Amino acid sequence: EQFKGAAIVYRIGDTFLRRFDMDRHSFHHQTNMYYPFANLGDWEMANFLLQSNLSMREIDNYLSLSMTKKMPLSFWTAKELRGRIEDLPKGPCWKIRIVPTHHPTTSPVELYWRDPLECIEALFNHPFYAGKMDYSPFRVFTAAGRIMRVYSEWMSSDGAWELQVKVPAGSTLCGVILSSDKTNITNVCGGKVAHPLLISLANIRMNVRNKASSHAFLLTALMPIVEFIHPVPRIRSVLEVRLFHACLDLILEPLKKAAQLGRMMADPLGNIRFCFTPLVAYIVDTPEACMLACVRGKTSPVTKATGVSHPFWRNWPLSDPHRFLTPECLHHWHRMSWDHDVKWCRRALGAGELDFRFSLLPPITGLRQFKSGITKLKQVGGRTQRDVQRYLVVVIAGAAHPNVVAAVRALMDFRYLAQAPAITEEGRENIAAALAEFHRYKHAIINGGLRRGDQSGLVLEHWEIPKLELLQSVVPSIPQVGSVLQWSADTTEHAHIEVVKDPASRTNNKDYSAQICRHLDRVEKCRMFDTAVRLRGTTEAGFSSSAIERDEDRSDGEVGYAVDDADEAGAAVLNDLWAPKQSSSNYFDIAAKHVASTALSSFPLRTFTRGSTAFHLNLRPSLRRLSVDSAAEKFAIPDLRSALGDYLALHSCHGRRIRPFGRTRQSAQDTPLPFEYLQIWYKVRIQQRDYHDRTSTASTYTIHAEPPNGHWKYGRYDAAILRVDEGHDWPDSGLTGHAVVEVRLIMRPRPPRGTNVTWANRFLVYVRRLDIINVELAMHLPVLKRAVRASGSYFGDVFPLDQISSFAHVVPRFGETADKRLTYMNACHASQSFYLNRHFDKDFFYATNR
Repeated sequence: EQFKGAAIVYRIGDTFLRRFDMDRHSFHHQTNMYYPFANLGDWEMANFLLQSNLSMREIDNYLSLSMTKKMPLSFWTAKELRGRIEDLPKGPCWKIRIVPTHHPTTSPVELYWRDPLECIEALFNHPFYAGKMDYSPFRVFTAAGRIMRVYSEWMSSDGAWELQVKVPAGSTLCGVILSSDKTNITNVCGGKVAHPLLISLANIRMNVRNKASSHAFLLTALMPIVEFIHPVPRIRSVLEVRLFHACLDLILEPLKKAAQLGRMMADPLGNIRFCFTPLVAYIVDTPEACMLACVRGKTSPVTKATGVSHPFWRNWPLSDPHRFLTPECLHHWHRMSWDHDVKWCRRALGAGELDFRFSLLPPITGLRQFKSGITKLKQVGGRTQRDVQRYLVVVIAGAAHPNVVAAVRALMDFRYLAQAPAITEEGRENIAAALAEFHRYKHAIINGGLRRGDQSGLVLEHWEIPKLELLQSVVPSIPQVGSVLQWSADTTEHAHIEVVKDPASRTNNKDYSAQICRHLDRVEKCRMFDTAVRLRGTTEAGFSSSAIERDEDRSDGEVGYAVDDADEAGAAVLNDLWAPKQSSSNYFDIAAKHVASTALSSFPLRTFTRGSTAFHLNLRPSLRRLSVDSAAEKFAIPDLRSALGDYLALHSCHGRRIRPFGRTRQSAQDTPLPFEYLQIWYKVRIQQRDYHDRTSTASTYTIHAEPPNGHWKYGRYDAAILRVDEGHDWPDSGLTGHAVVEVRLIMRPRPPRGTNVTWANRFLVYVRRLDIINVELAMHLPVLKRAVRASGSYFGDVFPLDQISSFAHVVPRFGETADKRLTYMNACHASQSFYLNRHFDKDFFYATNR
């Protein structure tokens, strides 16, 4: 449901390319689009040198080489090169101002900043974001009955809808996102600190905005860091906070005026819209949130905000701290799990036992393995904190008190559920229920003496934890701001590297702020010029430049454009410039290309899909030719021949239908087979569709099925989810209609030469079933046990590889104390009972959270 009468287009204005054509050098661009450079090669060399880490002296040395002098360049010194860059079209310009103070400081208060409204206009008009922005509020429902809401993008929230009601009819909301945090720019003795203020646009969809390669967060100011001269430390702190608000007041004044009066701005297609700029999110950590809300000590900046004389937000229309101080995943949730959850577990098990159990975990390819445990880790960042969360519940299971496990597990469920990119009303209820469950079991943490002061070591019998109180605001905030995941500081922390730390590393270690601003100015000029000339190249090739990509927004009065070759060419140029340079493999796309380009062959494709799962095998098998009996001996599968016999018998009757698990063995151990040799792979990569967005791909996991070797004495065999019921699909059905299995062999029968049989065109797996015997209430984790036949042998069978739906992580049940003889290489082999780890991956958690 769209908000009617919003985001009207009033006229056609300037696109990114039209602005480029109106540059003061537009006359020269008619004959040489690369002016002030001679040609494409000249510009590419200049762009390469300026984007490199070379100093001016090193650039001069390079340009003085005899080989370089043979090149037809238009510049021969670094100074001349930088002079030419100054002639390129400009973006928002940097300014410096000395901010007066009523109290003395150790140094002048220098504020480097640029107009934040110009930054918003630059983002709003940028061609890369065409088709990637929302212009009017909308409501999404799970069904046509419009009973259950779905909250995802900011524009899908009630907060955006309510703001749209308050602005004039036909206007467009441009939600402003700010972020600030102090960051070190040097790590040596006397290290320098910067305080960047970043700005972005909430209209840009979260899957684009939160990618660092999209450059959706711009540096709009370097906040001054000064020391006031006063004998009382508390007074110095108050003066610093007042200075911070005063500087924000100065910087953000243009946005406040636009929020009150509106501003005509052009979107990526050149459509002129009447825009208002409320502050909808300020992404900060807890101390800075308290500073923004003008509170101190261990209080919540959301629930206990108090008025002060001149907070920066006091005169910003449509903006309120109880809304724009959104929940933040990185500092509020992940940091809390490390600062509190891990400490509770450490005291419950002891540091030695906790580390040992972490070291026994079966490794997952692509994820961190904690071979030495976690208690001695230094400089733990957000990625490590999330990796610890993947395993914490299964590690303490069976050793800590059940109620302690339940409390930790409830908090983990809360974090995972609240990180969903799309949250329904039912999802909100589940999030609230998880938090309520923690409060129901939290008494066990204090009763067990697990919550103690870091300095005193005494048991704390209260729950005065600001981050814990902030969790109470998550559920109420979802209707107001949409999915909380989009307000994580992960993206802004990474942006600090690009806009502050990297530029600082290229300075002469003097006057950092000025040199950072000059460097960013040059980089942005190069980036804009490169975008313009490459887009102009598509125009000269015969494409229209009036539209870069069709915008799928359906707001009233919008001018539509048809998708044509120009759109595709422009989009390809922009993706090449702005998309990630090293994106992960998309096996769904690869499989689709193979199917479209490959004729039917007796050799099955190594990359293929079934349902929501894609599979990828190496082109060459690990073992190209191994007899069935030798494979049975090498992989310790005594019933391999009979299992293959049963598979062939069922295949001849049922073809490609889903095979069930649990049939009585029909074939004898020496049953004859129509083939004698197998091709064997030691691993297969599994990729799934994203649980909440089936057009996107999720993480890729590797399932290993390796025989014993020098490193893995008992072999390495990973677990998987196997589909065994035709009527249930992964992930919608969860574990219903599926079995947890241990993959023991990945193979393909080799038919005799000159024969062409259908059973040879499928990859097969031999798996052993792990039965779910119960679900322990404290952990909500399925307990698994190796299935055995009446004869006492393990229950295994052969299935088509494409019946596997997902990778699974199973962890041995260690009991109260893990056996000291265990290692991560033998723990699974020595265990008969396991836990199915639901937290190793968020998409797996969502699928099994039923």
